[in-house]
Amino acid sequence: MTSKLDQINLRILAALQVDCSRSQRELADEVGLSQNALWRRLKALEASGAITGYGARVSQEAAGVPMTVFVMVRTRRHSAEWLRRFRAQIESIPEVVAFYRISGDFDYMLKIAARDMNNYDKVYQTIINKTELETVTSYFSMEAIIDGRPFPVGR
Repeated sequence: MTSKLDQINLRILAALQVDCSRSQRELADEVGLSQNALWRRLKALEASGAITGYGARVSQEAAGVPMTVFVMVRTRRHSAEWLRRFRAQIESIPEVVAFYRISGDFDYMLKIAARDMNNYDKVYQTIINKTELETVTSYFSMEAIIDGRPFPVGR
């Protein structure tokens, strides 16, 4: 997504982040478009990659995975083949809800949603036993102060 979005598209994106369950009629009224014009813009935003999907924000506790762990990984290897295997391994672990390549003291950061310590330990063992890693450090979240906040669209 590299094209600049106009103010109407930015208003659409901001409104969808707050509540994507509303009807197209309600959304069209909010952003000042006809329903057909809104539908065309939504399809264009989807095609461009600006909208990557629609869904509900679900409570971790209600989903049965109340534990959040941030895992920092430092690697020894940086080859394309190693990275392909590592990405595939991490992507196959359902408890990994976010996965970032980062700069600084570590190379990767994972966000894990786990049922409990035993569940997290199984995830941890999967991570360390299948790929050669230099350091794996876990940080357990005590409280989510901001999580899932809408992006500051157009600011």
